[in-house]
Amino acid sequence: MSSIPSLLRDRIAATPDAEAYRTPSGDGWTSLSWREVGERVRGLALGLAAIGAGPGTRVAILSSTRLEWILADLAVLSTGAATTTIYPSNTAAESAFVINDSGSTIVIAEDDDQVAKVRSVQKELPDVSHVVVIDGTPSDDGWVVRLDSLSGEGDYEAMVDAIGAGDLATLIYTSGTTGRPKGVELTHDNWLYTGSAVRELDLLSGDDLHFLWLPLSHSFGKLLEVVMIAVGVPTAIDGRLDKIAENLGALRPTFMAAAPRVFEKIHNTVAATVQREGGLKLRIFSWARETGLRVVRARQRGAVIPLTSRIEYALADRLVFAKLRERFGGRIRFFISGAAPLSQDIAEFFDAAGLTILEGYGLTESSAGSFLNLPDTVRFGTVGLPLPGTKVRIADDGEVLIGGRGIMRGYHGLPEETAQALDDGWLRTGDIGELDSAGRLTITDRKKELIKTSGGKYVAPTYLEGRIKAACPYVSHVFVHGDRRNYCTALVTLEMDVVRPWAEAEGLPPDPEELRVHPRMREEVQKAVDQVNSGEAGYATIKRFAILAEDFTVESGELTPSLKMKRKAVETRYGSTLDELYERPA
Repeated sequence: MSSIPSLLRDRIAATPDAEAYRTPSGDGWTSLSWREVGERVRGLALGLAAIGAGPGTRVAILSSTRLEWILADLAVLSTGAATTTIYPSNTAAESAFVINDSGSTIVIAEDDDQVAKVRSVQKELPDVSHVVVIDGTPSDDGWVVRLDSLSGEGDYEAMVDAIGAGDLATLIYTSGTTGRPKGVELTHDNWLYTGSAVRELDLLSGDDLHFLWLPLSHSFGKLLEVVMIAVGVPTAIDGRLDKIAENLGALRPTFMAAAPRVFEKIHNTVAATVQREGGLKLRIFSWARETGLRVVRARQRGAVIPLTSRIEYALADRLVFAKLRERFGGRIRFFISGAAPLSQDIAEFFDAAGLTILEGYGLTESSAGSFLNLPDTVRFGTVGLPLPGTKVRIADDGEVLIGGRGIMRGYHGLPEETAQALDDGWLRTGDIGELDSAGRLTITDRKKELIKTSGGKYVAPTYLEGRIKAACPYVSHVFVHGDRRNYCTALVTLEMDVVRPWAEAEGLPPDPEELRVHPRMREEVQKAVDQVNSGEAGYATIKRFAILAEDFTVESGELTPSLKMKRKAVETRYGSTLDELYERPA
């Protein structure tokens, strides 16, 4: 096999009638077999070829996560073209940049709103011949056509056979946390490697059910698409974020992947709910949590768990944890976390509840998947062992270098940046890390994001941020600051969905502007800061913090579409607030 379409063809031949995808339909779900997927991809591919898709061309997809995204992607690849991914939250200007920089000549848009976005910059897109809309209205001038109206004739099998392993499959643009986005060139072989590596782990099977809501515009989502084809795992697809909890209960999946932000929100909601209820429920929950964490940490140390602890844990499971598992459908074997660091405190809590989170690590430049913890050998605080075939070494300055078939071909049209990122086949990740005696990798921070205080001490901000968020259910985001300063400070935003019920019960003002300076609100955040500070060296403690009235969001520019913090954007927007935290000696 030399391409993703040939991988799909092999999957269809192996399990033609097995369920491939499940999608929302009215009040229920509709299933598609692998054979039916193949038929739809074939039709779309011939239709796209008829309007200009083919070897050497690029087709952009501007849509949220849905079945048609995957079908369109597979159809684009079947023509020999490459897919350019665009986040549906991107502005018209951002979308135009990606379309033009990638050289995309066709845009597949989700609906009339996304078409309007593209239409607003049409004069800036001279090379775009067609916009293909999934759910929307065709235009009288023929520039916009419906996806379901595409048709064409030709030899589909010959198109697929002509695709080479080294041909470009995907252009995914970096999130732009440190400058203008760069188009990462990933080949068919890059993706085929990730599929074969995960299959070799024997982690999943056709008996599993995968729930997919992650953005397919992100490399993590694309990785999952390929892996499910390689292994033959059925996937239920619904990208609506407000439906995640409902879908988990209805679908009863066996695993789901998510960014750490999702697990933080779940943890905070649960913790805040029992705190608000108080009384016996709070005492039982607190006891169960401490009992569970004690057992989890003993297991991590390899210690023998006393009979009394096992009995207490069984009781805690029956009273608390089993009910939490039922919220997720009762069949979860594990979660997978990626795209950003996961707090060890959050990971331990979920493991105590029987909902183990397998943290992994990879970059868009390494096809998203390079390291993964496995169920029987999970070590919290690490991102696990390299996937089979991935090589790793730690540079003299602590930077993690990765090699293997998953490494990108380069940055599109940027030879100098490519040369800086790739060193004799090794990818410079920009992350600082270390390997333990078993070969597991721990990421300590981004190389460019380490804080160096005026006293010359290095502080890892994301580690502190994760611990504070885990220690206070009312906290949404934390930004630790202190580069070239004599101590560290923090900006804190509030999880208002969790805070409002608590504030109402406490008789506090519901307005975020009033609430952020209220002594009771500050007291709750201070307790979390003090808890984290107690385990840190003096230079790494948070001396002062400010609570902001507004959360960090993608729309306001502090977060990327994959929910990573844009540290420079935060620092610029709240520069005066940060300066005020240093106006008097700590």
